[in-house]
Amino acid sequence: MAASADAAASLDLDLDPVLGVRHKSVPPALWGRRASEVAGERHPVGEFATPLLVLDRAASDANVAQLTAWASERGLELAPHGKTTMAPELWRRLLDAGCWGITVATPWQAQVARAAGVDRILLANEVVDPVGAAWLAAELDAHPELELACWVDSAETVAVLAATRGESPIDVLVELGGEGGRTGARGVEAALAVTDTVVAAPRLRLRGVTGYEGSYGADRRPETVARVRGYLAGLAALAERLLDAHDLADPIVTAGGSTWFDLVAEELAPLVGRARVVLRSGAFQAHDDVFYTATAPLAFTPALTVFARVVARPEPGLVLLDAGKRDVPMDLDLPVVLQTADGRALPGARVVALNDQHARIVLPAEVALAVGDVVLLGISHPCTAFDRWRLIAEVEGARGSNPRVVGFVVTAF
Repeated sequence: MAASADAAASLDLDLDPVLGVRHKSVPPALWGRRASEVAGERHPVGEFATPLLVLDRAASDANVAQLTAWASERGLELAPHGKTTMAPELWRRLLDAGCWGITVATPWQAQVARAAGVDRILLANEVVDPVGAAWLAAELDAHPELELACWVDSAETVAVLAATRGESPIDVLVELGGEGGRTGARGVEAALAVTDTVVAAPRLRLRGVTGYEGSYGADRRPETVARVRGYLAGLAALAERLLDAHDLADPIVTAGGSTWFDLVAEELAPLVGRARVVLRSGAFQAHDDVFYTATAPLAFTPALTVFARVVARPEPGLVLLDAGKRDVPMDLDLPVVLQTADGRALPGARVVALNDQHARIVLPAEVALAVGDVVLLGISHPCTAFDRWRLIAEVEGARGSNPRVVGFVVTAF
């Protein structure tokens, strides 16, 4: 559920800002006007400054429709990871499409979700910061309708939550980890011991089990698939034992990043009907041209595109663009060259490095690309694209001819 405009504004979430100098790449001619007003005028992308990150609305909506249908066919729920976009408007679209809830990674992100009116939240982390734990307890007391569960993986994490003051119980999911993984109790027996600690803590309410399989591999080689399946089989075994031992109200079993949700669905399928099986995939709403295109089990459409301008061609085989580390992600892969803004192919052109404000492209000397030309880039890993932009232009047909801006998405980073 999205908050009303008044409620959002009262918590400093201005989802329809007055455009200004804080909004990178918005031209000064549009400053001083509401984003919604400008969006209604459908300005061409060419009127905006470069570099410019845009979201193709139709592509994003199609991705959401595809995964929600896929999950529904398998009896699965979706609580997409909101940290991918940190964009309340995009969260609202997920909930409107039928997603069960929104996942976040930190108490602060949960606070943003609450400011946006989200009332079903998975906090996919151990909450050991006393400030965050105290807020969580107070928020549950103040809003009985709120459903919020966080992770525990040790007696110490249980103790932090158990020490909070409040009347409403704090829902927790016991996290299973594995050797070399991230957080999570190491092994089923260790996780069951944490479960016993939760049950003995009056402030807490056991809701189920959780895990993250993405720590165990990110390619589709047979040995990686086997390793991920093995981890998920352990998670399913933990869930079975917990459900056999405890009579839980509306139990939850959750896993699933954006690479392995197909294996999550297969390995956790026997639990559908016994528990609410929730996928937390988040990157699909935007997708990308590199990492998730290579690893995601469904053929989503990349919805993010960067428009960047040639600022120099100092050598025949070298081009510099005006988009750099401050504008595009590089933590997993460098961006890829797609085409020019007027649709020309650029055979052999590739990004080889990013500086703070430049992309270095090598290309054959005979390929025509001049200073002032605009190049379209595809990105890898949308999570680290959104956090470089406080306002993202939404367009129709980002990679077609003469795309127009039809909206703006505000991020909260």
